[in-house]
Amino acid sequence: MDNETQSLEAIIENNLSGRDLDEFNRIYYGRKNHLEVKLKDSSLAAAKEADFEVAAYAFPAKKEQTRPPRIVKVGVIQHSIGAPTDRPVNEQKKAIFDKVKKIIDVAGQEGVNIICFQELWNMPFAFCTREKQPWCEFAESAEEGPTTRFLRELAMKYSMVIVSSILERDEKHADILWNTAVVISDSGNVIGKHRKNHIPRVGDFNESNYYMEGNTGHPVFATRYGKIAVNICFGRHHVLNWMMFGQNGAEIVFNPSATIAAEAGSEYMWNIEARNAAITNCYFTAAINRVGYEEFPNEFTSADGKPAHKDLGLFYGSSYFCGPDGVRCPGLSRTKDGLLIAVMDLNMNRQIKDRRCYYMTQRLDMYVNSLSRVLDLEYKPQVVHENDK
Repeated sequence: MDNETQSLEAIIENNLSGRDLDEFNRIYYGRKNHLEVKLKDSSLAAAKEADFEVAAYAFPAKKEQTRPPRIVKVGVIQHSIGAPTDRPVNEQKKAIFDKVKKIIDVAGQEGVNIICFQELWNMPFAFCTREKQPWCEFAESAEEGPTTRFLRELAMKYSMVIVSSILERDEKHADILWNTAVVISDSGNVIGKHRKNHIPRVGDFNESNYYMEGNTGHPVFATRYGKIAVNICFGRHHVLNWMMFGQNGAEIVFNPSATIAAEAGSEYMWNIEARNAAITNCYFTAAINRVGYEEFPNEFTSADGKPAHKDLGLFYGSSYFCGPDGVRCPGLSRTKDGLLIAVMDLNMNRQIKDRRCYYMTQRLDMYVNSLSRVLDLEYKPQVVHENDK
């Protein structure tokens, strides 16, 4: 990936300085100073040795008279796969576990309270191939599978809530597969799970060959550190999906994703969608994307008239956090594994709600009535023409 652009941030820093850089940061990120948080020397050394990026930024709230600050450290991990896709399933999974454990250990020594992985982090994103084998063999139980057992130990060791996106094998219901986020408590218990609501049918990302729309609604998980929710990948394109997590009281919404920079990809939307959701719903968001190229043993086509190929293109990383005020931090690299940490004061959510009154002015009653009419078989769009009386 030597020829790939490292990051948008690298382009800006290499070409702007002084007042121009301050103004860019103010207009694009929402503040001149990124409020970078100092990391331990041991963390920086471990990251260098394991070859991953690590960065941390603060999202403070104004001091209140009646509530103490609600400070929580939140981390996200982006990474490439650990072994070639033609290796045995268990070998591929172990290689990812080995690299990710080093990143979790750094998060643990930095005191991270909640951490979230990218979409289907423990396997290659093989759904583009439309092949069933061996990819379905990566599926496992959300409650008792090897990935959850692996993470339980780390959750208890570091008193850390872990959000783990996996391919779930629903053994209680005819072995059906789901794209599922498992939420593991800092006690090591599985608090619950959420299944991906919106399944793409776009070119290579026709994931309905493997799993269908989820059946868990919009759950919010009450953890020791705050109320969190998981809007899995394609759900970020659906405004009402983001909205319902907010209606159910989410304070932080994670968006674990697997998205590419190719022509049919979404890189130009990536910096907008999770940020828009944070602004509209007055909560913190975290956008997480995987990294690297993933080449598969057999060629596949993309229904676009182009020759068959063995990879999807670049998964461009660029994971970031955004606050309810719309202020975001710099993203991680487009090409490198990384750990991004946010030190956030959850009091900011209510402060922004009080300031902007979005929830007070949202008119859900009007939308409920309008949407009920849209679903009617005899619906006629409300369009007014020039000569209508």
